[in-house]
Formats: sequence, structure tokens, C-alpha cells
Amino acid sequence: MASIRKYIDIGANLTDEMYQGVYHTSKKHEPDLDRVLERSWANGMCKMIITGGSLIDSKKAIDLSYTDSRLYATVGCHPTRCNEFVENPETYLNDLRDVITNHREKVVAIGECGLDYERLHFCEKDIQLKYFEYQLKLSREFNLPIFLHCRAAADDLVDVLKRNKDDIVGGVVHSFDGPQDALEKILELGMYIGINGCSLRTKENLEVVTKIPQDRLMIETDCPWCEVKPTHPGYTHVVTKFTAVKKEKYSIDSGNQVKGRNEPVNIVQVLEILAAVRKENIDELAEAIFNNTNTLFFSK
Repeated sequence: MASIRKYIDIGANLTDEMYQGVYHTSKKHEPDLDRVLERSWANGMCKMIITGGSLIDSKKAIDLSYTDSRLYATVGCHPTRCNEFVENPETYLNDLRDVITNHREKVVAIGECGLDYERLHFCEKDIQLKYFEYQLKLSREFNLPIFLHCRAAADDLVDVLKRNKDDIVGGVVHSFDGPQDALEKILELGMYIGINGCSLRTKENLEVVTKIPQDRLMIETDCPWCEVKPTHPGYTHVVTKFTAVKKEKYSIDSGNQVKGRNEPVNIVQVLEILAAVRKENIDELAEAIFNNTNTLFFSK
């Protein structure tokens, strides 16, 4: 049955240098993004949304999306990058507007935007709050959902979303790893919840994901990060495993993966864990998630 499952990865950082063979500025192997994509298409991936985390990143994501009809992009500014707004906020926002306007057929969401209180050393709280809220007007303006980031900031995120609810055309909190009370507050706003390997790192995480209504659930990889690791409690439920080798020994024609570098084909592992802990039929769950994703991002 696995061959008939269809996937959409809602969060893929395909512009990351790891897919060009570069790790921490050091070149380890030849660029292999084409092989990474081939593996995902061959295993049921139908579409991927490339994450834009800044003006420059969003432009790169869009450029890459034009290489394949199944690739799309988000446009926005990540909370840890919101210092980029400070010098000239209106110019930065207008530049984001121009990117969306000029590539409307490829842009499916505003973001990645939100709040990250775990990494305030990159951008202080007040600036994050100000420019998260500042971006939300683009949702209604372009009739696009928001692709949200939330780390240790659920109460403030919910407050901002409530205050701006008339400006928001739906959305998803991606890479969700919060407690149940945060989940409930986000669901009350009508948001979807995106789950990846980072969402499944603890026993509490596994308990919380069982509380997500099936019609509010999406999956992603957040590759090249957020892989499901053997040390994670949900790993015992992973059925589909791929051979991975150290980057120094990796050959792009080997068919292997790079150890420690996540890629879109691994989305099946997220699905397998969810189906197991939620005690749901895996194919029915896959179909529901696929339909949810199409409804939010591709039905307009």
C-alpha cells in the first residue's frame, strides 16, 4: 500500500548549502539536490514547499521552485532574522510584496514568520513581536495562509494572531513541539499543526500529537534539519529506513543518504510514527493529511 501514498512536504529548506555539498563552509561532496529530489518523487512526494526565511532566502526559494512544477515557496521573514526589517521596515515589506506579486503562481504562503524565544541572541523579543505582526497584513492582502514558527512563545503568538485575526487567511504552525495547552490555544484559532522529527523528540511530544484532530494535521521534514533520530522515543515505530553514510564518504550516485542530513523522502518516517502513536490506519491518515495540505495551500 505504501506505493500509493501521496505526500506534500510543507517545510523543505532546499536552498540550504548542505544540498550543494557544503557543511559549515567546507565542501564535502558534489551538489546532489537533483538526486535528493529524485528520491522523494520516486517515493510518493507530489509537491514540496520551499521555506523562505528572509527576503534573500525567499528569492532563492522562488528561483529554485521554477526548476520543477511540483516545487513552491513561502515568502517572509523568520523571527530570528527580523533585525533585517529595522533599518527601513516599509521598504523591506514592500520588497516582500514585490516578490509575491511577481511570482504569484509559485508563492503559497506568507512566512516563515512567528516568534522564537529560544534564540533571542539572534533577535530580541520586542523586534520579533513588532515585525511578526507587521508581516501579517500580507496574508489578507494576497489571500495567502501564514507559515508560522513558534518556539517557547505560544502565548504571545496566540495573542498576536487573535489581535490580527481579520488580517489572516488561515495558516499552520509548523514544526510544532509545544505542550498540550499550547496546542489547544492554537487549534482554537483554526490553525493547522505541522509535525516533523523535531515534533517527536520526547514522550510528551508523542502524547501531544495524539490530541491533534486529523483534519488539522500536516507533516513535513524541515530538511536538512529535524530528522527522526534513533534516540527519539518514536523511532521504534519507524518501518522505512534508508542507508546513510558520513558526508566524507558520500557519493552522489550511490543512492545513499548523508548521515545527519535530513531529506524530503524521510517524510514517510514522520507518518509512520504518527499512525502508530495515534493508532490510526496509515493509508487513511496519509490521505487525510494530503487533503488538509491541499486545502490550505493549493485550493485558492
